[in-house]
Amino acid sequence: MKIAPAAALQLLHAQHHATLATHAQQLPGYPYATVLPYVLDEQHRPLLLISVLAEHTRNLLADGRCSLAVLHKGAEDVQAEARLTLLADAQRIEADDLLLKRFLRYQPQAEDLLQLDFMFFRLQPQRLRYIGGVGRMGWLEAAELSPEVLPLAQEAALLQQARLPDGITLLGLDAYGVDYRRQSGAGHERYNWPEAISQPEALAAALQTALDTLAGK
Repeated sequence: MKIAPAAALQLLHAQHHATLATHAQQLPGYPYATVLPYVLDEQHRPLLLISVLAEHTRNLLADGRCSLAVLHKGAEDVQAEARLTLLADAQRIEADDLLLKRFLRYQPQAEDLLQLDFMFFRLQPQRLRYIGGVGRMGWLEAAELSPEVLPLAQEAALLQQARLPDGITLLGLDAYGVDYRRQSGAGHERYNWPEAISQPEALAAALQTALDTLAGK
């Protein structure tokens, strides 16, 4: 079945925790799975900030091949809900200033971890299996997973220019939607565009329309 990349990308953006499976070094041949937070970069690739002492970090340093499983939050019937598994190569990186600021907007508590032994890894996609529900599933190749990219400098400028309603904090903006946090809520929420938007002017207009809508709720 042909899967629209937007469906998988919107699910990736909407969640902020996932199950990471790595190759166990303690018991070779067995997968080692753990739950951890992630943030997407401007090319929709998951970023992990993990301790050098963690078992999964040791596994990735020895063998970067891994998978990340994401489930629609609040799902009661997992077979009826959207979910995906991303097969990827984990690469250790140094986050530049713009990427670090984006990461910390989503995970402000991570700033303290940067003073410890934590390091950044980026998951470079190889293939993705998306399941939209019973009988709705298919594979996406790596080249299909970053069709629309918003450069970090443009994202930062658009976020700064937006007129924010009271109680709303913007976390991230991309061609498929905007992530935000309510002062009264926990975690982040997402507002998806009906279709991908690539032009900065159109994104600015869509963002302001979304914020005006949220202000009325």
